[in-house]
Amino acid sequence: MEHIRTGKVKEVYKVDDDTLEFVFTDNISVFDKIIPSHVPRKGESLCRTSKYWFELLASKGIKSHFREYIAPNRMRVKRFDIIEDYDKIDQSTTNYLIPLEVICRHYAAGSLVDRVRSGKIKVEDLGFEPGHQIVSGEKLPRPYLECTTKLEEHDRELDEEEAKRIAGLSDADYKEIMDTVLRIDAIMAEEAAKRGLIHCDGKKEFGYDENRNLMLIDTFGTLDEDRWWDAEEYAAGNPRELSKELVRQYYRGTGYHAELMAAREKGLPEPDIPALPQDVIDKVAGLYAGMYERLTGERF
Repeated sequence: MEHIRTGKVKEVYKVDDDTLEFVFTDNISVFDKIIPSHVPRKGESLCRTSKYWFELLASKGIKSHFREYIAPNRMRVKRFDIIEDYDKIDQSTTNYLIPLEVICRHYAAGSLVDRVRSGKIKVEDLGFEPGHQIVSGEKLPRPYLECTTKLEEHDRELDEEEAKRIAGLSDADYKEIMDTVLRIDAIMAEEAAKRGLIHCDGKKEFGYDENRNLMLIDTFGTLDEDRWWDAEEYAAGNPRELSKELVRQYYRGTGYHAELMAAREKGLPEPDIPALPQDVIDKVAGLYAGMYERLTGERF
């Protein structure tokens, strides 16, 4: 196999012209930074969780790039062309990675709350009445869908028109993607509820095959891409994070996040992200293993 790419948490190999192999590492990243710490068996957890969701969606008639699981931390998937020059993508392009990440939010949490409070998003955009004071943890009146860039150095928020333009999408294409995300999230929410979990938000990525059929790609439904809460604790007024948000909160608490964001806003060199202390690594490793079992109902 030919090694073709090193991602934040995956190594990517070319098996043949139509097949890639993902190797899920124990790396962990936040804020577009790879943390200089390894979380034991995290890669295996991501791989096996993704396999679970891909197989479930296949049973519901939703196509994805997933082809084969190779224990413990590898999977083979369909290969798509990666086109970084947006001008080379149009509505006739086929077999390519759509250069968007689609985020669907069902609750007020994380950066969404920050953006509302800073005025970047209006509460009316989320379905609330004008003047509503957003409360972290509250359920949104309707799902909030948005897109960010996929292939740029840092994720950049896009309005609908720019998203369609850079990704070569018609109005109908864009609607199909959004409708598919909502359908997937409905399946995930139903499954999570069976296991005492709430699916708060998450991201999805897509590609078009040779016939321009839409296919779900990359990984989803894991602790890296999605935010989960314990339903019982949420009902008691304590939406406890069961995702990588735990790590983001650690760096917010140390002041690193504020320092990093300030550097980015001013165009200054970005500070290196510090390693995680061992007690946090142990906590995160336990969370990934335990949540695999809760999400899938299988032993880790």
